[in-house]
Amino acid sequence: MLTTARRAVQRAPQAAAHPHPVQATVVAFITATNAFDIESALALFSPTAVIDDPSTGGTFNRHAGVRDYLERFFLGYHTVTRLLSLEGLDDVRARARVDFTGDFGHEIGLLLVAVDSAGRISRIDAELE
Repeated sequence: MLTTARRAVQRAPQAAAHPHPVQATVVAFITATNAFDIESALALFSPTAVIDDPSTGGTFNRHAGVRDYLERFFLGYHTVTRLLSLEGLDDVRARARVDFTGDFGHEIGLLLVAVDSAGRISRIDAELE
């Protein structure tokens, strides 16, 4: 059975002829978090991944930290993310501009996403505009 995130990758418009290698992963991450599917979102991350998000006051390390981040800031605030733009930077990095809405209100943010050699998210550097 396909996970929510994997189904999203198959339907993603970026899955055209020659997509940027990181775009499908970014779309899958947003789809999983919008569905509040923490397990599918977490499966997209390397076990040693790091999320650095100064707006939360912290850095979140490894799967345990990533899970904490997702549960606190996506589930906890009912955060829904809309992708505004997605730019491939090189074979392992992409920059996404996103619109976050949730119990906190509304924010526009940037996500710099890097993946490892297996295509799993190894790092997200997040910032608000």
